[in-house]
Amino acid sequence: MSSRSRADAAIGGSQNPTPQTAIVRWPFALRVLRFLLLGCGVVAFAVGLWTGFARLGVGLTGAAPQFVEYHGALMICGFFGTLISVERAVAFNRPFAYLIPVCAATGVLALLAKATTLAGAAFLMASLGLAAASLWNMRRLQSALLAGIPSVAALSWGLGTLLWLANRPAAESAGWWLAFLVLTVAAERLELSRVAAPPPIARAFFVVVVMVILTGVARGELDRPLSPFFGAGLLGCGVWLLIYDLARRTVRLSGQIRFTAACMLLGYGWLIIAGLALLAGPLHLTFFWYDATVHAVTLGFVLSMVFGHTLIIFPSVIVLKLRYSPVLYVPLLLLQISVAIRVAADFSGWTALRSLSGFLTVAAVALFAVTIASVSGRARARTGDGPSHLKEVGAD
Repeated sequence: MSSRSRADAAIGGSQNPTPQTAIVRWPFALRVLRFLLLGCGVVAFAVGLWTGFARLGVGLTGAAPQFVEYHGALMICGFFGTLISVERAVAFNRPFAYLIPVCAATGVLALLAKATTLAGAAFLMASLGLAAASLWNMRRLQSALLAGIPSVAALSWGLGTLLWLANRPAAESAGWWLAFLVLTVAAERLELSRVAAPPPIARAFFVVVVMVILTGVARGELDRPLSPFFGAGLLGCGVWLLIYDLARRTVRLSGQIRFTAACMLLGYGWLIIAGLALLAGPLHLTFFWYDATVHAVTLGFVLSMVFGHTLIIFPSVIVLKLRYSPVLYVPLLLLQISVAIRVAADFSGWTALRSLSGFLTVAAVALFAVTIASVSGRARARTGDGPSHLKEVGAD
């Protein structure tokens, strides 16, 4: 297979339909539903960032303080959970799949209404729906490994939600939620790695890594002085992805392909850092070590993945072509700087620096969104690719 073919596979992914396929198959009402569901996810992200400032000690007025206790649920279940659910619903290309993001979005609305039990029940239903849909998808993948890991990831989301509803220590539910995010991303990259055909021993090692991660979260290691299993699992997962993911090859290309690969590789680096931090016993003596490891995963690893996949996945979801620009490296760099400052400040106990990292993270996300909107808007204006084009392509 040529480098260009491998690159196309790496940025496209066999789970994601092309924008044309998604547009033609579904009626207008479902496309509107996607926007509404994504809107709920974006609202969860915005409120989550707002509460994040409050947790950093930044004096903010408004509604943020009353939602501080929901910060983790808003960001992981509300934003990432809804985002993943919408993407999977589009990829599965079946009407029943949209019940999954509907449940996740219901959870967001319930959180905003401070109906904790309803929110937990909705997120739990979404996680079970994801697990069932992944098993159903086994027929197409013809691989128990490729279908099983997304199901395990989705069930991890559900287990974390149950612990959250049971008012267990936050670190216990967070461990399962982090496993959900890490295993979901790793499973998607594992499917793409079939193009590079990793040897059987590498695939066996990947299974071991998954088992080690699950052992660590089952032991509640984020709430313990030492995290040998969870730390080793994150470290092993990051190293595996760094070695076998196609991004290591496609980063040598150019344009959007290189940008996506850069996002992947940077994310894997943060996963490795999180694993090393959990394995380093003395670091657990620092006051903010938990915050450092959690945000190395959620911001450094997962948000870098979101940056890298936005131009690939979102066109099939929102039915608009998004354009790449080299300017996108600026918010990507800003995101990496913000996470580096956050981790350094957490381990050093420098609270003022922690607050600065929050502003830089928001700036990175805002600049990323504004850049894509600006570049894509100018491109549509030049080509006349406006609403009339969408109507013509999307006619059912």
